[in-house]
Parts: sequence; C-alpha cells; structure tokens
Amino acid sequence: MKEKWKTMIKKLLFFSLVLTLASENYALSAFAAGISLTESGGWYESAYIEWSPVNNAISYNVYVKHAGADDTAYLQIDKELIRKYSSYWRADAVGLADGQYIMKAESVMPDGSKKSAVSGTLNVNSNDRTGFAFSSDSKYKSGSGAYKESGTLKDEAKVIYVTSETAKTITLDVTVSKSGKKQTGTGIGEILKLRQKGYDTTPLAVRFIGKVTDSNMVGELNSKGYLQVKGKSSYTQMNITLEGIGEDATAYGWGILVRNCGNVEIRNLGIMLYPDDGISLDTANCNVWVHNNDIFYGTAGSDADQAKGDGSIDVKGASTYVTLSYNHFWDSGKCSLCGMKDTEEFFVTYHHNWFDHSDSRHPRIRAASVHIYNNFFDGNAKYGVGVTKGSSAFVEANYFRHCKNPMMSSLQGTDALGDGTFSGENGGMIKAYNNVIENASSLIYANSNDGTANADAASFDAYFASSRNETVPGSYQTISGHTVYNNFDTSVDIGVSQSDIDTANGVEQIVTTRAGRMNHGDFTWKFDDASDDTSYALNSALMSKIKSYTSDISDK
Repeated sequence: MKEKWKTMIKKLLFFSLVLTLASENYALSAFAAGISLTESGGWYESAYIEWSPVNNAISYNVYVKHAGADDTAYLQIDKELIRKYSSYWRADAVGLADGQYIMKAESVMPDGSKKSAVSGTLNVNSNDRTGFAFSSDSKYKSGSGAYKESGTLKDEAKVIYVTSETAKTITLDVTVSKSGKKQTGTGIGEILKLRQKGYDTTPLAVRFIGKVTDSNMVGELNSKGYLQVKGKSSYTQMNITLEGIGEDATAYGWGILVRNCGNVEIRNLGIMLYPDDGISLDTANCNVWVHNNDIFYGTAGSDADQAKGDGSIDVKGASTYVTLSYNHFWDSGKCSLCGMKDTEEFFVTYHHNWFDHSDSRHPRIRAASVHIYNNFFDGNAKYGVGVTKGSSAFVEANYFRHCKNPMMSSLQGTDALGDGTFSGENGGMIKAYNNVIENASSLIYANSNDGTANADAASFDAYFASSRNETVPGSYQTISGHTVYNNFDTSVDIGVSQSDIDTANGVEQIVTTRAGRMNHGDFTWKFDDASDDTSYALNSALMSKIKSYTSDISDK
C-alpha cells in the first residue's frame, strides 16, 4: 500500500510539473506572440494598417518609412493615430508625400519584449491641388492649410487631436499679443478663439478621431451649433487644416463656420445632422479648400425646403478663391449656395464632387465666376447648375446622369417653360463645353449644332462652346438683366490646366472611387435609382440610419 501511494504521489507531482510548464509556456508564447496584420493600404497623402489584438499586449507602437529606405529611417507616428476598435486595431500615417511606403506595427508585452509585423508596399498618391484655391492670382496662392504642397506638414506646424473625450480638455499654447505673450487655450473652441486675435499664424492641424458629437462639444460651439474658425479681419492668414483621421471621423450634430480666414483646409470628415449648414464659408474668406468630405442630412429647418437641413456647403459673403472638390453629397436638399447677398465678383471651383441623388444647388450662383468641371451629377430631382444675378459659370466635362434640368438661368430657357422658376432674379450666363448629358428633361443651348437650339436663340439655358478656349460673344445676353458672359476662364488664372481635366466619360468611375472620406468612409448606403432619381422627398430609411449611426471605435 505504501509503495502504491508513493507511485500515485510521483504521478501527481509529474502531472503538476507538466501543467506548470504548460502554463508557463502558454504565458511565454502569449507574451511573445507576433502581430497578425489583417489589412493595409495607401490613400491620398496617408496610409494605414490594421491588425488583430495581441493577447496581453500593454501597448503598440507604429512606424512608417519610404519603401526604399533602410530600417533606420522608420519614423514613429503619434500615439493618438493608433486606435482600438471592437475587433481590431488600426493606425494611420498622415502627411505623406507621393510615393511608396512601408508601415510597421509593434506590440509591447508585459515582460518588455516587442514583436512586430511589417506591411507590404503601400502606394500613396498626392491630393489634387487644383482650382481657384491654388490660383496664382489669389492672395495666399494655396489652400493647403497646415500642409506643404507636397502633402507633408509644414516644418513648424503644431498638431492637436480632438476626440469625444478630449474636445473640451485638449490644450494648446497660443500667442495672444504682439510681444509674443502666450496663453493656454483649453478645449478646441477656446484654442480657435485665441487664434482669432491674429497674433498666432503658426500652421495648425486639428485632427478629429472617431465620432465627435454636439454633446461632446458643449461649450466649444457657437449659439447656432458651429465650430468657428475665425480670423481677426477679412482674409486673415490662418494656416489651419481641419481633418478627419481614417474612415470614421464624424462631426455629429454640429457644423463648421469659417469667417475672415485665409489658407484653410477642411478634409476627410463626415458631417451628420448639422443644425443649419454643414460647412459655411460665411464671410470674407480666401484660399479655402474643402475636399473629400461626406455631407449627410442636416436637422430639419423651419422652411418646407429644409427637411434635409439647409445648405450642405455654402460659399458667401465675399468668400473667394475657394475650391470644393471630391466631396460626396448624400441626398442633399440644397447642396451649395454660391453667393447670397453678394454683388461683387468672386471666384470658386467645383470639381470631382459626387452629387449623389441630391436635389438642387450644384451650385446655385449669384455674382460669382465659377468653374464647374468633372463633377458627377447623379439622379438629381430638381436641377444641376443654376445661375442668377449676373454670374458666369464655365461648366466643363461633367457627367449628368438623370439630372432633371442640368443647367438653368433664371427667367429664361428651361426656367421659363411654365414649370415654375428656381429664381426671380436677373439671369446669369453659362458656357458649356464637353459635358455628357444622360436623360435630362430639358436643356436648351444657344449656338448649338445638335438641334437643341439655333444660333439665334434668345431664351436658352447655356451657350454651347465648340472649344475649351472659345470666348462667348457679347451678343449672347440674358433676357432678364442683359447679362453677358464675362469670359473669366480665358482671362484669369483658374488654377487648373487642360491636362488636369478628365474626360467626361471617365468622370463617373473617378468620382465614385475617390469622392468622400478615405475608402468611402464607414457609412454604407445604396440609392434605388428607379425611385430616388426623381424624388426630392427626405429618404426616411436613410435618415433613420444616420440617426442610429455609431462609431466602432473603442475606449482603450
């Protein structure tokens, strides 16, 4: 019996040792586990990697380098650019010049060991810096904000990160006097308010991460629900970029107002349920570049035509040398007012925007000279471009797919056919060249040889140009106001050359690939062309999805 117990004890000790070693080996293997990359890619002046969580990792570091450089060239990205989601981690490297890159993710384990994984080659392209925001005739000649034209941050630039947790607590020292005195601003609203004094023009990149709501921004917004970017006086140089990081940066329940500013960039943001306008370039701005944003429904206004919100992106109050490009408008009711009480000429470019089943104002122009090229007008229930009050628009190489009335001048042409007018103001002039028109209800050209009108037509929507550089004769005038086309496109620097213009037949593919946030953002929706092309009613299912939108980002 005694020997039997000894044998049993030996077996128990053996199994205990085995279990202990197995446990230790499991812990060691968990600590030493490498990173499994699940996705990576390059975009416009940025790149990203995603990976599965590593058991017991206490933190991660991420690095980026040019693909051809050796490992000593790796640069560590900011910790704020590394985010945890429900089932994966992600890091974005931003401010990259055109080229090929490699990213490396590194897990830090409890024992101090580090394991890493390296991406393949990631192709990064330059953003399309064209249009009036980059005209040599403009005051600052650039709308790149805190960035160089190469896409990299300016050498002296500062960077702050705004999340749902930090919107009211983020701090930055701002110069507030001529003597160089500094004051610490707390919260994004106060930081921007201190910069309004005009003494601090240091380039500033404000980076938004995840869904930031109006409740997160209490105290940071003005009384109308706008985050204000304001200069001290007209056209003050600000050197500011407001940018979303990754695919899910969202301004939820608030909008952006820009006033008295020069050199401002707004990019890669989703804007949902804004209280008035999504983005309002309100008064006396210049060199402003708004691109690659997703603009969804706003909250309903008091007027019947504000069920989807008011303006998505409005340009007014003598704001000039502005480029709006690669934005995705999701069933906007009124996409873009371009001029409100304006009486003097100003300059705006719209290119490569996706007017996705939106209704009107693509744009609606007063007084301005506006270049509209390579946009995709996609199932627009009311009208495309509307010109009034002596404005001139060059409408070039766009694709109009089932846009009811592609081009209109008030009180004449299509607008005078008895179906009501979009404006009772004096008319504006449109020069149209090389557009694709598919299934329009009405489009009346002057000087056309395709049978839509003859050369002597007095009541027309647009002048049909036979070449890009053709000047429109002064004999063509609007019925109301006797406006003539001012031929701005052949007399000033419009910030784009002929080689930059894509063919109209290629616009749909280019725009639906590139417009909106990175990789089309994190919000998916597909319109039903059969019913949504002709309807300008609010899409209740789309609104419901917007109202229930949540971010997948997790607290660390």
